[in-house]
Amino acid sequence: MSHKAKLADVSVKYRNRELSWLDFNYRVLQEAKDPSVPLFERIKFMAIYSSNLDEFFRVRVANIRNLLRATISAKKEIDYDPKTLMKQILQTVNKQQEEFSVLFLNEILPALSKNNINLIRRLDMTPDQRIFVEKFFDNFLLPYVQPVLLIKNKIKPFLSNAALYLTVVMQDLDKSDPNTYYAIVKIPSDHVNRFIQLPSQSGRYDIIMLDDIVRHSIKMIFPGYDIIDTYSIKLTRDADLYIEDEFSGDLLQKIKSSLNKRNVGPASRLVYDREMPTKLLQMLKQVFDLETMDLLPEGRYHNNFDFFKFPSFGINQLKNNPQPPLKYLALENTNAFFDKIAQQDYLIQFPYQSYESVIRFFELAAEDPDVTHIKIIQYRVAKESRIMKALIKAVELGKQVTAFIEVKARFDEEANLVWGEKLEKAGINVKYSFPGLKVHAKIAMVIRQEDKMSKLYTYLSTGNFNEDTAKVYNDFGLFTSDERLTSEVSRIFSFLETVQVPNSEFEHLLVGQFNLRNDLVRLIKREIKHAKAGKEASIILKMNSLQDNRMIDLLYEASQAGVKIKMIIRGICCLVPGVEGLSENIEAISIVDRYLEHARVFVFSNNGEPDIYLSSADWMERNLSYRIETAFPIYDPEIRNKILNFLDLQFKDNIKARIIDQKHINAYKKGTGSIPVRCQVDTYFMLKREDEKQKQN
Repeated sequence: MSHKAKLADVSVKYRNRELSWLDFNYRVLQEAKDPSVPLFERIKFMAIYSSNLDEFFRVRVANIRNLLRATISAKKEIDYDPKTLMKQILQTVNKQQEEFSVLFLNEILPALSKNNINLIRRLDMTPDQRIFVEKFFDNFLLPYVQPVLLIKNKIKPFLSNAALYLTVVMQDLDKSDPNTYYAIVKIPSDHVNRFIQLPSQSGRYDIIMLDDIVRHSIKMIFPGYDIIDTYSIKLTRDADLYIEDEFSGDLLQKIKSSLNKRNVGPASRLVYDREMPTKLLQMLKQVFDLETMDLLPEGRYHNNFDFFKFPSFGINQLKNNPQPPLKYLALENTNAFFDKIAQQDYLIQFPYQSYESVIRFFELAAEDPDVTHIKIIQYRVAKESRIMKALIKAVELGKQVTAFIEVKARFDEEANLVWGEKLEKAGINVKYSFPGLKVHAKIAMVIRQEDKMSKLYTYLSTGNFNEDTAKVYNDFGLFTSDERLTSEVSRIFSFLETVQVPNSEFEHLLVGQFNLRNDLVRLIKREIKHAKAGKEASIILKMNSLQDNRMIDLLYEASQAGVKIKMIIRGICCLVPGVEGLSENIEAISIVDRYLEHARVFVFSNNGEPDIYLSSADWMERNLSYRIETAFPIYDPEIRNKILNFLDLQFKDNIKARIIDQKHINAYKKGTGSIPVRCQVDTYFMLKREDEKQKQN
């Protein structure tokens, strides 16, 4: 079989991971394009789309560029042609960026104007606004603009990672010198807010972008030149740390050293104004040693993730209707927190329900004289974390506290290191990353002395211990004292503390590096067996990403055996649903709405006696093969029904659900009935109604 034929076969069975990710990011852009979404929320989705894309180029595209430069033998290890893939990525992104620019110019700006919010270009300023801008530049920007003349083969300025710059085209003011000169000037958005409010009439909000303040003021920086034009650029650099995970040396020190190099890594992309003249673009390629594949055209403005900070002027009607988190009354309104968990399991669903119960778990444990130990795994930590403060208080009050901190959580490495050092100074037993292995499980444990015996209480979740993301990430959290689960959670912590493999197998939890992959395979094969025997056989999967080819092949096998498979995949989906003879029994949707769908749920029907798991693990090779993950079973009948009802509501969504299929067009799923279902809104009100019933009882 030729290499090309192999690639063709692979493309039918598996959607390329990077192209599938671009499918997902387009779903984010669809939210920005949707006129039914409130205006400020559309602007926020523009920022999310741009932030996602920036990280994609800094990490994923940087890796592909490295493959392009790799040896032929290295390329044989992959099942795609990196040159073809890079071309497909750039074509897709260019098309999306054009849509982004049209959206911004033709829809967002006019919509803002209708609400008396005007994004002013420099040529449209009033005399008073010009005076304001020139004073603002002198007072706040002049020390940071860093002007540099570009002289080919002589001056090669260093561009800071993801910083904004203007390239300046100019000529001698008195025309005695016919040459054209080029320069670079920094737009100091790292020092000053990107959006500056201008003096304006009452009831009108005029804003100018920092870029245009610098554009207006260029003549002050180059007084001897006639400014012909300016064009914005941005350079992003390879952000992967490339830490060799050998089992020797100080991994922590390697991470610290690599962090210092992240912002000076090799260029992975030059974003430039698509109106830029070809001659200037070619010069920039030479000056910064760039190749054609490194160039990405955008509109007049870059770093559009700065739209996260777009001012709202208190106009709340241009935002989503508020959905304040519902109090979880059973655990928030009680002085017998641990007694209640001893009696039954409790499931909390964020962000619909308050995160306060999770915080109380740690704060109460810190102060409880009967608590002897607290253990936790931290993957991404909130900047101001009450949970971390509770751990520090606990050790001050004589508790034994152990925190495993994963410092290889991308772009959170530095924050996690800072928290680790704080906890160590407080006297907490801090454990850090393993070489070659990430710890991604979301579990915590409290040991309490009751009747002269140790009683274990655990919290298992699909999301991080992060008070900030709990406000916008859709996750599940389970409190339990069920010994079937607590004893196995205890064994995970023992492994993390001692690196000694547990003596006995896990029977209830599915744990990465031990039984997670094998048991998932077993559960799928059981459904295949049921289907072949004519019994009820179905699988429901909800996760962020599905990429692992071995699991995909097994799902294809299940589909061909007659197992009905329904999936909710937010991001990457390398499985191709609905292909005749391959996956006709598999359907998949993706939901992108006001909250980020983050929970992982696996349901195996088991001939009418379903096994239901919540998990920290996506079905990616890295999660199933190179991480400590947990999937935990749900045994409580009432909680099981809640999860199944939640999934049913998600599959009924006919407003925010998109269809994942072989067409890759992200078509919205439209229901045949007349009742609109928007699961993230309907879930909130369903839980609110349940709360009201409890209050009445």
